[in-house]
Amino acid sequence: MPTEDYRETIKRIVLGDDSFISLTLKGKVRGEPVPWRMITARPILIKDRWHLQVSRLDARQDISKNFTGEAAEIELDAILGIPYSSIQVRTTDADFDFQITKKGKAIIHRHLPSAPAPDLTHDASKALPIPAGQPDPFMQAVGIMNADGSVKANMQGKFTQINEFLKLLDHTGALNGFDHSPINILDCGCGSSYLTFAAYHYINDIRGIPAHMDGIDTNAGLIEKSTAYSLELNTPDVCFYNAPIIDYVPSTPPDIVLALHACDTATDEALLQGIRWGAGLILAVPCCHHHLHQQLENGIDPFRPVMRHGILKKRMVDILTDSFRALILRIMGYKTDVVEFVSSEHTDRNLMIRAVKRTPPGDPAFLAEYQALRTFWDVTPYLETLLGDSFPVQ
Repeated sequence: MPTEDYRETIKRIVLGDDSFISLTLKGKVRGEPVPWRMITARPILIKDRWHLQVSRLDARQDISKNFTGEAAEIELDAILGIPYSSIQVRTTDADFDFQITKKGKAIIHRHLPSAPAPDLTHDASKALPIPAGQPDPFMQAVGIMNADGSVKANMQGKFTQINEFLKLLDHTGALNGFDHSPINILDCGCGSSYLTFAAYHYINDIRGIPAHMDGIDTNAGLIEKSTAYSLELNTPDVCFYNAPIIDYVPSTPPDIVLALHACDTATDEALLQGIRWGAGLILAVPCCHHHLHQQLENGIDPFRPVMRHGILKKRMVDILTDSFRALILRIMGYKTDVVEFVSSEHTDRNLMIRAVKRTPPGDPAFLAEYQALRTFWDVTPYLETLLGDSFPVQ
């Protein structure tokens, strides 16, 4: 079928058919770059007027915009012009799968409908891992939701933080890659354990993936409270231990290691735990950064004009510290990115280091980058020290 035919078919369904439910574009034709990992579109009603909501997703962000009338057609033409290899159109009558060849032709498969009639309500919460307005026993037990599913006014920030964390966890795709059950999760510096329980609840109860969660922290009082919560929630697979991160030896090597707002070098200790035990996924949201700050006390040319200002120096050292951490993870065989965790209006500690175990350690290109960066700044990152002889840069 000619290229223009399948595109016109899709446009006719999306723009002119009341049965349209969703459009998904993903994959890439060999050799052709695509700007987004996936694009989705669905119909919504805003003030009783039909709109096409288009969402562009990649590892760092999820951007959604609404279009109507001629603007919707222009936007649809634009996304259909991107060389994706797989396009799915869902309607109430049938599902259509378009597989696009290197020559731009489409192989079309038609199936029985797999989705119910669309809900055109414009409600962003529907895309949340744990949406508002739907009573959730966990969110009620930890005091975030009321009995009717509404979020308590003073817990809106925590509710947002939990959902953003779960979305970033899900976007890695790592939850689908473990070949054993249950998967073992280690939360380093778990604190009050909101995100500890949220991760367990989402993976075990919502995604249906059996999981065991261990939380560790040096605050004995918080560990005692978290243990009491675990008993109240009847979650025997969620256990808490009063221990320093660096000294903790898990009974079973963790598949996922979390470190959310672990202070200063505690983040490095959590990253070490993940690397040491070969965790498949590491998620870290660093807190304060003091270690390199001390090594750069007098600044370094040509950055001395930046480093003489306290706030600029702090931000520079924060960025440098997390750059070293991300690069070390790459060297140790992890596909790593640094993404925004939540908006800065919720917390100024809003960057997440996200690492998925993918390759053998010791990539020469990353080794060269690391050595050059380390030499220029004349510093020794704490994570390098912790790794010792297992780190290939000496």
